[in-house]
Amino acid sequence: MFKILLIFLLLLAFVPPLRRFLFWLIVGRQMVNEQKKYNTQSQNKQKPEGDIKVEYIPKDKNDNELKGGQYIDFEEVKD
Repeated sequence: MFKILLIFLLLLAFVPPLRRFLFWLIVGRQMVNEQKKYNTQSQNKQKPEGDIKVEYIPKDKNDNELKGGQYIDFEEVKD
């Protein structure tokens, strides 16, 4: 059993095509799937040329209140 593992590790270390194939089996498939998923999502988001969409977000009714601290009315006193 030890000899088989040793031979496998030596093949893995010294045979680059085998390393590339094993890397593709482990990582490459997942990368390809993620790229396909990203491409389909980005194609769905593209708008046709000349299409205009305006998104309007109404302001809150409480925007009229003063912000930035406490305001005090005062009268100017002249000497």
